[in-house]
Amino acid sequence: MPSINPLSALTDIGAATSSQSTIATSFDTFLTLLTTQLQNQNPLEPLDANEFTQQLVQFSEVEQTIKSNENLENLLKLQAATAVTNSVSYIGKSVELSEVSQELTNNSATWPIEAANSSDKATFTISDANGNVVFSEQKAITSGSSEYTWNGKTDTGSIAPKGNYTLSISARNSEGVTIDTNVASREGTVTGVDMSGDTLYLLIGDEKVKIEKVSAIRQGTVN
Repeated sequence: MPSINPLSALTDIGAATSSQSTIATSFDTFLTLLTTQLQNQNPLEPLDANEFTQQLVQFSEVEQTIKSNENLENLLKLQAATAVTNSVSYIGKSVELSEVSQELTNNSATWPIEAANSSDKATFTISDANGNVVFSEQKAITSGSSEYTWNGKTDTGSIAPKGNYTLSISARNSEGVTIDTNVASREGTVTGVDMSGDTLYLLIGDEKVKIEKVSAIRQGTVN
């Protein structure tokens, strides 16, 4: 199934009637040909009833398949058009963005992180969209807010494919006590919606953000 542009979907939905009329016309043409075939059949070798029935069944199956495909495409277009309407309602709202999942772009992904205390041995684990661990390492973590950047290399030394990856952190102090750590969230005010491609993006200043990252919505703007 080809990708559907969210903006063009608004105008494409109304085009379904023309496709449906084409199916109806084709069916009428088939009936006309079938009637003509029956009228002009050889009386000594009439059309076999089983063959006649098979022709009707085959055409009916093709027609149903075409209609099913069209209905599915129209549902996808409707879903895309609804996404446009919903995304516009974000404009002017304050949104909280979850940063647990980041997209690996140009072999790099960065997460904002927070830790209650510093630790010399914090374990950073990165998993793909299916939950499979692709990379882990131990390094120091500082108290407060900081960032963790991954260069896209996996545990096998290869470069991970482009996609979304999640980060989890575990850390202990010198006495073995667990330190509270987490991948931080952040807030921003939605200033617009980018519908230029096949994916909808919320605009927070000059930054493009996928709607899936929104974990909370609030009235008003971020101070």
